[in-house]
Amino acid sequence: MKVGSWNEWDPLKHVIVGRADGTTVQAPEPAVVRNWPEDGFALGTYGPLPEEMTAAANEQLDDFARILEARGIRVDRPRPLDFSRPVATPEWSQKSMFGAMPVPDVLVVIGNELLEATMSFRSRWFEYLAHRPLIESYFRADPGMRWEAAPKPRLTEASYRPGFWGEYEALPYEEQIARVRAGELVLTEAEPLFDAADIARCGKDLFVQRSLATNTAGIRWLRQHLPEHRVHGVTFENAHPVHIDATWVPLRPGLVLHCAERPAERELLQYLKANDWQVVQAATPGRQAPPPLSACSPWLSMNVLVLAPGTVCVEASETAQMEQLDRLGFEVVPVAFWDVAPFGGGLHCATLDVHREGTLEDYFPKRSGRF
Repeated sequence: MKVGSWNEWDPLKHVIVGRADGTTVQAPEPAVVRNWPEDGFALGTYGPLPEEMTAAANEQLDDFARILEARGIRVDRPRPLDFSRPVATPEWSQKSMFGAMPVPDVLVVIGNELLEATMSFRSRWFEYLAHRPLIESYFRADPGMRWEAAPKPRLTEASYRPGFWGEYEALPYEEQIARVRAGELVLTEAEPLFDAADIARCGKDLFVQRSLATNTAGIRWLRQHLPEHRVHGVTFENAHPVHIDATWVPLRPGLVLHCAERPAERELLQYLKANDWQVVQAATPGRQAPPPLSACSPWLSMNVLVLAPGTVCVEASETAQMEQLDRLGFEVVPVAFWDVAPFGGGLHCATLDVHREGTLEDYFPKRSGRF
């Protein structure tokens, strides 16, 4: 039993696959607004997702786990909590939690370190508890594992811009993008905040998206915590940035899959070009509308899981994405996963790679601009 992973593509040996059980539409809070009146959850309402949706998602998650196990990959599963219960700290109270499907939102493995992220939603502050039994078992089994937790945030009103959502949604797109580039989103810089799913790992280089869930202070904390890495804060032309893995997906050394609707900043592209990396625009999603009660975008089509440098899992209905990856030389493994989207995302969102077989490499030896 070993904990270790340096990037998004080395041969996968051990993974956690999330569960849909108990996932809840979050009660209102400063960080997130849910408004799905046509699906029974108008603004201000909250509660567990319908049982039939949960059953369908769990069936696809279980099938996915079996596909991975058939390829010799060890699969562990988290222990869901009662996410419908209220939670509190001495400084705030929250009427619900969320779920345990998107494991890499809260956890990331960098080398032999398993790191628990801060989380910036109050509804997700306690989510690490669903994964603690597994983490504890890894720590007992692997004497070389480092188990770290970023500073638990206070998440007081000081961490959020008051009235953000009403003001922001009324802005023209160009002004929203200007706010994204300036880092003037819902999170202030009162304390370090980041979701692990905003980190794309490429050996010594970690690309961390500043987003609605990750602030500049969070990126600074990662940079200071991981001095052996180059931690790059990045933004994209995305008015609602949440997690990097449906925008910027490293597939193997020298190749990144990128969302055409969310252009990368020029300096990031120059950095890749200077190091002979190819940036490929992801195929147009086959599904243009999300399923009910889903906060995900159509670009979940590119939220793939790389099993090895030449093998990748893709949502089974996204034929254009599968064909593109086939042309790029990958063995494509189709996985039916659409019913999982309302529970927190796609194939990469649902999995934490506990162990990939590989070593720390420098894939970007040449500096360029601020990178």
